[in-house]
Amino acid sequence: MSDYTKSTNFATKDNLSSGNPLKIVKGTEIDTEFNNIATAIATKADLASPTLTGTPTLPTGTIATTQSSGNNTTAVATTAFVQTAIATLYPVGSIYINATSSTNPATLLGFGTWTAFGAGRVMVGFDSGNSLFDTAEETGGSADAINVSHTHTATSTSTVTDPGHNHTAARYSGGSSTGVGSVDSDNATVTSTNTTGITVATTTSISTEGSSGTNANYQPYITVYMWKRVS
Repeated sequence: MSDYTKSTNFATKDNLSSGNPLKIVKGTEIDTEFNNIATAIATKADLASPTLTGTPTLPTGTIATTQSSGNNTTAVATTAFVQTAIATLYPVGSIYINATSSTNPATLLGFGTWTAFGAGRVMVGFDSGNSLFDTAEETGGSADAINVSHTHTATSTSTVTDPGHNHTAARYSGGSSTGVGSVDSDNATVTSTNTTGITVATTTSISTEGSSGTNANYQPYITVYMWKRVS
C-alpha cells in the first residue's frame, strides 16, 4: 500500500520572476504527479466491500456487523455471533458435563442460568414404551441390592426307627454299708426288651450364602460434574 508524495512544489513557482525557466510548469512534472497519484489510489482499499491481502490488523474494540445466526459463509464473526452460536448449542433444558471443573457453566460459557443436576445418578434414554422411563427427569432405582422373592425347600426333621433291642445287666444280691453288693453265684442276667423300637429325630439347617446388598446395585461408573440450564 503506497501513500502519495508530491514530487514538485508548484506553489514555489509563483514567486519566481518572469523569464525564469523554473517558473514553467513542465508536462513531465505533471505526468509524474499523476502517476504517483494513480499508484497510491490503486493500492488503497475501497470503502465499500474492499478486498484485503496480507494480514490485516484491526484496532482493539473494532465494531463490526453481527451476522445472522446459522450463517455458514466466510463472513467475519463478531463476539456476539460466537456467543449466540454457543448459546444455540445449549438451549434451556440442556445438560453440560465437565470431567474436572466444578465451575458453574454461566461463568465458563458466559450465558444462562445453570443448576447442579443428577447428583449420584446416571442418565438413561427416554422410552415411551416403558413406564419407568416415559417421563423426563423421572427417577428410580436403588443403590442397595434387594433379593428377588424366592423359596428354599428342606425337610426339617427325619426319623430313624429301631425295630427293637435288648438290654442285659448282671443281677446283684446282698450289700454292705457301703452299698456295694455282690454278683450272684449263678451270674444270672436281667433282660429288658424293647419290642416297639424308638424314633430318633434329626434337624436339618440351611446355611447362609451371599454377601451384603449395601451399594451392590451400581453399574460401572465414572464421576463427572453435571449442570442443567434452567434459563
